[in-house]
Amino acid sequence: MGIQDIIEGKKQWRAHMARVKALPPDYQIVYKEIQRYFFKVGPIDLLDGSLLSGIVDFFGEGVAAGKGVLELIGNDVAAFCDDLVKDSRTYADIYQESIRGEPGTAEK
Repeated sequence: MGIQDIIEGKKQWRAHMARVKALPPDYQIVYKEIQRYFFKVGPIDLLDGSLLSGIVDFFGEGVAAGKGVLELIGNDVAAFCDDLVKDSRTYADIYQESIRGEPGTAEK
């Protein structure tokens, strides 16, 4: 990864966060909780994929429809997050494999 890639990544992240800050306060709070959850246990390709930007798009549609954020995702933010990444490999999976000593994980 070169310096240009890092600079471009920062530009993209700042643009993404500007979109988040344009959301109503209740949406911003829930987005930050989702982001925190994903950064803790999230999928391996979280930053390379479009998951977080897709959530901002989804939230933007909810705002346009006049819905509250909990009407969109339900009352359990963690359950919403788990449903989004249920078929993705997560860092938590890798950690569990490494402490169980499954072949081809921690020894690499």
